[in-house]
Amino acid sequence: MPRVAVIGAGSWGTTFGKVLADGGAQVVMWARRSELAQEINEGKRNSEYLPGVNLPRSMTATSHLSDALEEATQVYLAISSQALRQNLKAVRPLVAATDAPIVSLMKGVEKRSGLRMSQVIEQELHCDPSRIAVASGPNLALEIAREQPTAAVISSTSQETAEAVARRARNAYFRTFVNTDVIGTEFGGVLKNLIAVAIGIVDGVGYGENTKASIITRGLVEMTDFAVAQGAQPETLQGLAGLGDLIATCQSPLSRNNTAGRLLGQGYSFQDVVKQMDQTAEGLASVAPILQLARDAGVHMPIVEQVKMVLDGTMNPRDIAPHLTTDDDQPKGERTQNGQGGSGGALWRSLQRAFDQLRNGRGSAPRD
Repeated sequence: MPRVAVIGAGSWGTTFGKVLADGGAQVVMWARRSELAQEINEGKRNSEYLPGVNLPRSMTATSHLSDALEEATQVYLAISSQALRQNLKAVRPLVAATDAPIVSLMKGVEKRSGLRMSQVIEQELHCDPSRIAVASGPNLALEIAREQPTAAVISSTSQETAEAVARRARNAYFRTFVNTDVIGTEFGGVLKNLIAVAIGIVDGVGYGENTKASIITRGLVEMTDFAVAQGAQPETLQGLAGLGDLIATCQSPLSRNNTAGRLLGQGYSFQDVVKQMDQTAEGLASVAPILQLARDAGVHMPIVEQVKMVLDGTMNPRDIAPHLTTDDDQPKGERTQNGQGGSGGALWRSLQRAFDQLRNGRGSAPRD
């Protein structure tokens, strides 16, 4: 069995470890707390993050980073985006002598620098970008841990790396597609969190489905405009890492960003929301750096701007809805700034391919 390492034993890290183990890998988890590592080893459970889920026998855990990374053929990173750089300083000497792919499972940008996670990995590990991959898609951890069928996309500047990771990260209930648009794949995972916070806010206020549908639709426009301005391909935002993840994150009560927004909509302050959340809602930390990048690129993001005003306490959550689809009385065209329509046809084709893969269960990783 190939040996892989997963750094981070929260809900998503543990779930992805299960995905890899169920796909035939020997998985070694790194847990910051020794008691969590002990529970995974002895009870095959992670009751704090995945209650009621039994973990495979081929999953083990350790609180020693060197033990987790020893002889790992692939390394998966599932830590808070804001803590990634510091953690990588300890990882670097342990992977310097290997050529193992480094896979980011994180969906955030570094608050201080505005860098994507793959960029932070490249800087801190001093490795070639072709060795780095990112995983994204409609991936709510608890549903996947319960083996509900889903699809994801693996992206790398190297097609070979993307396919190698995709072949490893697949099993009977989890199928992976590939692309080489790392920028679009990463920003899709980041930006959908911001729209999910907006959805949570209006949900907490008590607004209905029309409001939420408007936010999701126009939110996809903002996501596409922003990502394309950063160098992404527009079709990536209509795929699993964009529209697919947006739908899942906005609609599900399992979404941490949706939950954070709902608390804001119910009148809790930003500080109170952070205290109540037992897991990180990456969207809260990403709002400010994303808006700065948008301003630098000349991209207007009215929904995200409104979210920031609610976070800052300068806007009543009930006042967010009238401003979400346009910020003035001048009629606007519905198409995106980059000239792409809002069709979800690409997403449907991607999902259809995912279902075909789930039925067939064989073959190389298809393109997203």
